[in-house]
Formats: sequence, structure tokens, C-alpha cells
Amino acid sequence: MVRSLKVRRRSAAILGLGAVLLGLNAGCVVRRYTLRTEPPGALAIVNDEEIGPTPVSRSFTYYGDREITFLLDGYETKTVIQPVAAPWWDNLFTEFFSENLVPFTLRDEREFKFDLQQATPPQANDLYNRAEALRAESQIAPKPRRKGFFAWLGFD
Repeated sequence: MVRSLKVRRRSAAILGLGAVLLGLNAGCVVRRYTLRTEPPGALAIVNDEEIGPTPVSRSFTYYGDREITFLLDGYETKTVIQPVAAPWWDNLFTEFFSENLVPFTLRDEREFKFDLQQATPPQANDLYNRAEALRAESQIAPKPRRKGFFAWLGFD
């Protein structure tokens, strides 16, 4: 009886130590994307947050769409919606296992490349025509506001 109690305690201690070692060896997921432009050096703004001149890398936690804007003198401003889809091992059903139980680090590194177009200065005649169109539009009287109780409810 005493011997079996010692064996049980020893087994429990070994199992506990094994669980602790597995917990310390648990994996993690590293998610990172890199933005590159041609020509390099454009200021990258991701979801209204300035992250620096390209090429630039950024770690992230969540997948989904990102609004990316590139600014560079002499080039047109480029804004794109870049989808970042989750890999097969990081979805709703497998995320817990890949984040906590896999005994090594999973890496998800993405690289996105964008070409910037040379800016062309607008012709003076085009600017003049646009200004005239805006002036003509501003001189048109606005629609009259609705009056009365039924107009307040949305009826004419």
C-alpha cells in the first residue's frame, strides 16, 4: 500500500513536470508583412497610421483588409485596399492549437510590392476649366427645403 502511494506520487510529479515543460515549450505565431515600392522611399501609411519609408516591415496580430497609402514627391499618391488572408493553420478551429500547443514557432511573413506612377503636372487649361465649372456650380440656387409636417416625415 505504501509502495503504490509512492509510485502514484512519483507518477503525478513526472506528469506535472512534463506538463510544465510542454507549457514552456509551447509555440507561438509570428505574423509580419513587408511593403516595398518601386521606387523605394515612399512614405507608407497603413490604416491611417504612418509606419515609415519603404521598404518597411510591420508585425500584426489580426488578419483582414488594410488600407495602404503611399506618398512620394514627384509620384502620384497611391491608395490600395490590401487583403491579408489567414493561412490554413490559423483559422477559427485551429488557432488555439497553433498558438498554444505546437512546440515550435510558426511564421507567417508576407511581402507586398507596389509600383508608383510618375506624377504628371496638370495643364493650365484643365485647371482653368475645372475652376469655371466649380464657379458655375456654386451660382446655382440650392433646392428649397421641405416645409410642413408631412415634409418633416419625409413626404413631399
